Parts: sequence; structure tokens; C-alpha cells
Amino acid sequence: MISIVVPTYNEEQNIERCLRSLNDQTVPRNTYEIIVVDGNSKDRTRELAEPLADKVFIQTSKRVGGARNDGAMAAAGDIVATTDADCILPRDWVERIERDFAEKEIVQLYGTVYPIEGGSRNHLSLLGANTFARLGYYTRTIYFTLGCNTAFDREAFMQAGMYRCIDAGDDLEIAQRMRKLGKVYLDPALKVGFSMRRYQQFGTLKSIWEWFYIVLRGGNAKGVSYSQREYK
Repeated sequence: MISIVVPTYNEEQNIERCLRSLNDQTVPRNTYEIIVVDGNSKDRTRELAEPLADKVFIQTSKRVGGARNDGAMAAAGDIVATTDADCILPRDWVERIERDFAEKEIVQLYGTVYPIEGGSRNHLSLLGANTFARLGYYTRTIYFTLGCNTAFDREAFMQAGMYRCIDAGDDLEIAQRMRKLGKVYLDPALKVGFSMRRYQQFGTLKSIWEWFYIVLRGGNAKGVSYSQREYK
């Protein structure tokens, strides 16, 4: 059993597309569960998610890391995978996660991203992110484990203390603790369709600067808003 955790907040425009892609996988639907953890949305996110997910509830912990932790606590699976509500998951996503955990002795798995929206700028931006992920992995320095495309051995995840409830950088930080318990593995073929809406609305350079600023502050935004943004 794989448990897939999807944090949400005011995602009525995207949640059905995401969950439909998760329901249309190459493995039997009864071999995985979908858990939507909502940040008390003010729109129809939970209503739209109900028919397409196994569990939908309001998070009790803070920030997106806390939502993922809440989902992991409610999970029935031995493997906990996480993605985002504005992502599109390829049909073999769950199958590939199953295969990687079965064939390799790992405690955490992560992959790469491609832009849902077209345009050379979007492709170039994510090429940079994927290159950064590969360099960090092969040099064993930084594990750029994006929360939209990662999976954990649930027991090891709990033992590591789960995600820190910070504003940004929690996906980098958790990997450093997970690697002390076992192997953290990058599968470049484990791909997820990633929405570029943040960069299109707020600007690529500004968004990247905000992320680095928060990470360098240890995850404390101090007035810089990064999560729970309002999108047009």
C-alpha cells in the first residue's frame, strides 16, 4: 500500500485535475490511497476533492510541512508519497515508486519536474532546478527533494521526526535527516508535471530569491510570504 498525501489551500481550480491524474494510474486503485489535507480553504477545494480521494480533512499542524505530516499520520501505507495540488502525475508515477522501493534499499525517493505550462522560459527554469537536483545528489551535498515528487518509507519518516513546520526549505532539511537512516535516492525518470503559476504571476527571479532568503534564515520567512499565496 502506498499513501499519497496532497496538501491543499484554495485549490478549486486545480484539485480535480491533480486527483484525476492520481486516479488514472497503471496499478490497481486498491493498491494505493489518496489523502487530501486541506489548510481550511475558503473555496470548494474539499467539496471537489471528496469524490476523488479516500480521505479529506483539515490540517491541524502548521504550514505545508505540517499538512504532509498530518497526512502521514493518517496513512495506512508502508510508503508515503507527497505531491502538490497543482501538479499532474504521469500514469506510471505510483508504479515507479513501488518499483524503486522494491528494487532498491532506500528510505526516501525523489524525482524531477517538468512544466505544465509551455514556453522556453518555463522549460529553462526547471532545467536549472533539475540540474541543481542532479548535481546535489551525485556530489552527495544537497538533496533537492521537492515535496511535489517525493516518497518515504513511512517508518523511517516517523523515526526521522517528519517535516519541520517551516516556511520554506523543509524538503531540503528532511533529506539530511533521512540520509542518516538509510539511502536517499534520486530517480530522474520519476517525473511530475509542475505548475509554473508562481513564477508567472510573481516573477521567476523574485520567487527564487524569496525561497533562498527564507532557507538561509533557517526556514523563517519574517514577513516574506511564500506559502498559501493567492493566485489569479
